[in-house]
Amino acid sequence: MDVATMIDEILVKEGGYVNHPADRGGPTNFGITQKTLSRYLEVAVTPDMVKAMDVDTAKDIYELNYYRVPRIDKLPPSLQPFLFDSAVNHGPRRAIKFLQEVCNDAGYGPLVIDGLMGPKTKAQAFACLQELGDWMVVALVEERQMFYADIVTNDASQNVFLKGWLARARSFLPDYQVA
Repeated sequence: MDVATMIDEILVKEGGYVNHPADRGGPTNFGITQKTLSRYLEVAVTPDMVKAMDVDTAKDIYELNYYRVPRIDKLPPSLQPFLFDSAVNHGPRRAIKFLQEVCNDAGYGPLVIDGLMGPKTKAQAFACLQELGDWMVVALVEERQMFYADIVTNDASQNVFLKGWLARARSFLPDYQVA
């Protein structure tokens, strides 16, 4: 799947402008937070500016900040959609931590859980995928679901998002794994 297709799929999941009172990200449009847009534009951004952001700006931010800079584009193609979506949903470092945790759990380590995609993480991701195949994506989904559970355990106000978060994570399961 190419990056443009992955971005289009993320945009469907993220939707348009929202400013949910329980969302710790504050105002978002196409999944881009006010803070992220401000960093990208290198100016202070208001909620109205977030609301007015065009989809092409969101696509540019996604590709640069959540795909190329964290080096998700250097990983096996079958892992990229999940990790790219995870980077958008949790930040790039958390996405790479999911990968590092799964590699370590599968015996492809020890990797430092630092959220940085260096040569060792990249090599171990390829090796782990070679052995686990589609089960690696299943393990990544499980890591993400546990992360969501921890969020809700630590902050009950986030429970309002749990059902949607879990559905989003499970959307990456291989067809034979969807329950």
